[in-house]
Amino acid sequence: MKFKLLLLVLILSIFINAQNSFELINTKKAVIPFKFINNLIFIPINVNGAELTFLLDTGVSETILFSLENKEIKLSNVEKMKFSGLGGSVSIDGLKSERNTGKIGEEIINTSMSIYIILDEEFNISSHVGIPVNGVIGYHFFKDHPVYIDYSSKKITIYENADLLKKKTKRFEEFAITIEKDKPYLQADVEMTNEKKDSKLMIDLGNSDAIWLFPTLIKNFVYNRPNIDDFLGRGFNGDIYGKRSRIHNFYLGNFKFEKPLTAMPDEFSIQHVNLVENRKGSVGNEIMRRFTVIFDYTNQKLYLRKNRFFDDPFHFNMSGLDFRQDGLEWQEDRVKIETQKSAMVSAEVYKDAFQYKFSLKPIFSISGVRKDSPAYEAGLKKDDKVLSINGEKTSDMTLEKIVELMKSNEGRNITMVIRRKNEELTFRFALEDPIPYQE
Repeated sequence: MKFKLLLLVLILSIFINAQNSFELINTKKAVIPFKFINNLIFIPINVNGAELTFLLDTGVSETILFSLENKEIKLSNVEKMKFSGLGGSVSIDGLKSERNTGKIGEEIINTSMSIYIILDEEFNISSHVGIPVNGVIGYHFFKDHPVYIDYSSKKITIYENADLLKKKTKRFEEFAITIEKDKPYLQADVEMTNEKKDSKLMIDLGNSDAIWLFPTLIKNFVYNRPNIDDFLGRGFNGDIYGKRSRIHNFYLGNFKFEKPLTAMPDEFSIQHVNLVENRKGSVGNEIMRRFTVIFDYTNQKLYLRKNRFFDDPFHFNMSGLDFRQDGLEWQEDRVKIETQKSAMVSAEVYKDAFQYKFSLKPIFSISGVRKDSPAYEAGLKKDDKVLSINGEKTSDMTLEKIVELMKSNEGRNITMVIRRKNEELTFRFALEDPIPYQE
């Protein structure tokens, strides 16, 4: 499933309000717990009294609001504007609102918060993540204070200044970064087959892939084989398409990654993106989650230290299916009542000692099927409602669990029960990696 890439594409080219800053109140550091779903970080932010959830994304300049999920929020000083970014078509309409108040807990506050609102109701990633998501926040979260991200504990710590981190950074490998157009860049070595090439990449926490490369910007670029044509996500300007493959090795300083998955958007998808000079692609959260990370924008430094995820394999969704959550519905569950059988109660009465409990359960469906994939060959189609997978009701699963199942093991057998119109159908297929690295 490629919902993980949807917010990689939120790249804006707009002016910055210099006073749009988060500040620490009566403390030298503050801790923020976060949700980590399909390689994306989600943090809570209270905006003008409304409790909202934002994707944390170093690949965006501004704070963006695209859904309220039935919540109300008062916004002032609103003016019209346009957005542009990845995708094939022209820019879309939006609004800008200034002088809002954003709070994270009681210790982090921004009293001059600028917010950019997308008016296109279809631009909403909640159904592709499995939780309500209201917006995305980027540069202004990172620009004034060091940000320490611990993927193992799912906590972010904001420090007042870099001096408080001097002892910690001694155990990290240090990287020089540049902040260009409000986004961080570093130099890394990309080894497609057997030759290392020094490459300028944007560090993009809103991209849950490992690596993105832009073939049209890389001299003499040749796609590794095997590769597949694939849907990579949706941007401001439409759907993003390209190829997926694996490269031989990827290097960040002294850190080496073997056979990482790599996505390569086509030229049409990046035609409206205002790229910085010499950029060749992006490094995403499938790489970054393997470290404890410190961003220090002020001093243009990045610090990395291996964590327990460092040696995880690079798994691909081998089913060929993209999934979405289509809201919630009331479902009836039969729950057995624990009673003591007695001579006064007949076996017939005892047998029916159950009560019925109603609860809201998620509904999942197929949002896309990759051509020639195992699911495509089995006959699954877009908009099929998924009722169960390998005997487990999907109403008892999460979107993340479903996606992880499709990444699990090559050769694993999958049995899916779906509803198509008013008919229940069963499909079977085996997971197959379409892009194993070949020497």
